[in-house]
Amino acid sequence: MKNTFGNSVAVTLFGESHGEYIGAVIDGLASGITIDREYISHQLTLRRPSGKISTPRAEKDEFKIVSGVLNDKSTGTPITILIPNENVKSGDYSQIKTIARPSHADYTAECKYHGFQDYRGGGHFSGRITAALVAAGAICKFALEEKGIYIGTHVKRCATVQDRNFEDIFADIKSINQKSFAVFEESAGEKMKEAILAASADGDSVGGVLETAILGMPLGVGEPWFDTMEGMLSHMMFSIPAVKGIEFGAGFAISDMRGSKANDPFRMENGKVITETNNTGGINGGITNGMPIIFRTAIKPTPTIFKPQNTVNFQTMTEVVSEPKGRHDPAIVHRARVVQDAATAIVLCDSLALRFGTDWLTPTI
Repeated sequence: MKNTFGNSVAVTLFGESHGEYIGAVIDGLASGITIDREYISHQLTLRRPSGKISTPRAEKDEFKIVSGVLNDKSTGTPITILIPNENVKSGDYSQIKTIARPSHADYTAECKYHGFQDYRGGGHFSGRITAALVAAGAICKFALEEKGIYIGTHVKRCATVQDRNFEDIFADIKSINQKSFAVFEESAGEKMKEAILAASADGDSVGGVLETAILGMPLGVGEPWFDTMEGMLSHMMFSIPAVKGIEFGAGFAISDMRGSKANDPFRMENGKVITETNNTGGINGGITNGMPIIFRTAIKPTPTIFKPQNTVNFQTMTEVVSEPKGRHDPAIVHRARVVQDAATAIVLCDSLALRFGTDWLTPTI
């Protein structure tokens, strides 16, 4: 089972939804990087369930860092983060362990692990594991901010309700990173919440689109073919359980443009090369061009809904009707935004370390 991402800065995830702990190991991170526990806690808070638009399962996420940190600085050796699972109800799953919940990983897990997988709450496939990803990503994100690189994600669309685009990117990132429901327009946020509650009342769920901006990324990072910046970000984004699509810059809309509109003309500004537009999303030939990196992901509706669904019992090989129990989100897009931030930060730290050397991430270098 491949649970590690990264070549120079590598992150390994471990644990199961209803196991004793989930966690992450960060290997290859430079020594001397500040480990701000309050910052990590804040990032975990942004992922935590919030009211009726989220799951009733509330975990404290009181993480412990058990290696790789001394006096709030990284030592350069592997950093291990442990997060206990405390609010579990495994009995909800004992009766359905051989039922393939539609759009879940139950059946594919059975095919791969031959019945030995942890079925409780989705086991290692659960969105619960993203808490460990957020904790590891928070360390990387803080290190990037110390180097003047900023990441922010907002809910661009949820249940057909639209938020505005990034405008003043630096100010927008600063603003959005403090909001529990990450939208720029409060009126759009209220309509999104109403749509989520309406779906929940109907026993259903909704999805959405997340838009991420990266500001301050140095020029020349990424490779021209198999490790393009788009490729590495895409690889990581599809590790987030709900992501089903990704686009950069103008995205799929660029296919309907003429080249005269799609191209980003270059010009000089204050002695720097910039582009007049950013349809390519800050990347040319797989390599960063100095403009903000912009990408969007499609987040599917939560697959567990409180409606009967046709499925199979893969042990008896018979058709059955699934009527799920348990505690689930009517939407996860608003919680996934901080997961996307964390995943992005891990990719950037790895890419920067490969390009400039591991010590580049140390603030004093």
